[in-house]
Amino acid sequence: MVIGGENSSALMPTPVGWQGNGPAGGTAAAGKTSTPGETQGSSDRAPEKTRSKSPSDRLDLSPEARQEIAKLRARDQDVRMHEAAHMAAAGSLVRGGPTYSYEQGPDGQRYAIGGEVSIDTSPGNNPRATLAKAQRIEAAALAPADPSGPDRAIAAQAAAMAAQAAGELAKQAQSKIASTTPSPQKSSPEAGKTLGVNLDTTG
Repeated sequence: MVIGGENSSALMPTPVGWQGNGPAGGTAAAGKTSTPGETQGSSDRAPEKTRSKSPSDRLDLSPEARQEIAKLRARDQDVRMHEAAHMAAAGSLVRGGPTYSYEQGPDGQRYAIGGEVSIDTSPGNNPRATLAKAQRIEAAALAPADPSGPDRAIAAQAAAMAAQAAGELAKQAQSKIASTTPSPQKSSPEAGKTLGVNLDTTG
């Protein structure tokens, strides 16, 4: 079963997909350090401050396009955070993902707008194991700050599974008590009567 699956905040940004922690296409450059014997170039001028520019900064985009890119970046981050929450809470129950659906922005970059994570929702080997598993599934589905409609549906199914397992455990406990409790013994009609004995005292 997958958590998420809608191109809306319902997706687990993942908000039950995840990839990097930053906007799609983002990269990080490692700084260069000096080693013994290596000299730095000198200049009479103070070094100019530079900053890396994103693709959208290098393009001649309209204010409307830049606004759209900003929204897509925010959505991308939300989706990845959403899916990450599902993944972290599901742990060993994760069977696949996250997978994302993308939208291309005015800058030519792809931004995640939806995602999903596949998790194992099968019952456990016994009622006790099923109860524990169902509780984990419900927690994973509701892990994001803004669970989607599909997330809440999976949580409801998990809650029903947990309730059924709890009921089976209660029945087992009752059966065990009944089998170990001794049944009351029936009293006979002669019980409680005093047996009279005549002693011959004549000699």
